[in-house]
Amino acid sequence: MRWFFLKKTIRTLGIVLPLLILFCCMFQITRQANTVAAGGSMIHRGKYHIFVDCEASKLHLFENGQLIKTYPCAGGKPSTPSPGGTWKIVSKGDWTGGFGGSWMGFNVPWGKFGIHGTDKPYSIGWNSSHGCIRMYNDDARQLMDTIPIGTKVTIEDGTLGDFSRGFRTLTTGTYGADVKRIQIALKERGYFKGTPYGYFDSGMLYAVKAFQKDNGLTVQDRITRNFYEKLGLIEFE
Repeated sequence: MRWFFLKKTIRTLGIVLPLLILFCCMFQITRQANTVAAGGSMIHRGKYHIFVDCEASKLHLFENGQLIKTYPCAGGKPSTPSPGGTWKIVSKGDWTGGFGGSWMGFNVPWGKFGIHGTDKPYSIGWNSSHGCIRMYNDDARQLMDTIPIGTKVTIEDGTLGDFSRGFRTLTTGTYGADVKRIQIALKERGYFKGTPYGYFDSGMLYAVKAFQKDNGLTVQDRITRNFYEKLGLIEFE
């Protein structure tokens, strides 16, 4: 009887043990597939959020609410600011030339913006770009290999919200969060038609001139401080 139970136990182990080993191997493979080497350590695939402080020229990477990496970066020049607000990574790719090999694109409605490397490493550390967030090439590659599409990116450029570092003089062809904010305000007053998209084009110019005319302002092809004030906007909105 004992021999019978012993043989049965051995037979059971012969089935269960290989399955247990296979399960452990699959778990380890999955764990490795869900991690990425970064800075000599392994970053696990969690929920990521990127915060870019353009004033400090720093990009902070958070995983599950915890800061795990800070990179030097470069934001947009005052004349071509980075798109303030919270966006999502909607594309990733290997872009050569001035993009340094790595590209992570945002869902910004008024232009093509993203995080990328650069063939101008001396431009990192100060506001030098045309609105994109530049990084050193190795850092950009590491970040791209870490984050998935859909990662949220919050960009803070100055302390004045949509107006970054203050009211800009705007003309046709300019773009940004401040342009979109003006479009929203004009739409609320019945001047701007359609969906605000953050680009100063001929459609917006028509609305701007109509507002200038109705409010005793000089009718011109530009937006200056008195336009903002007449529209009821203040710099910290």
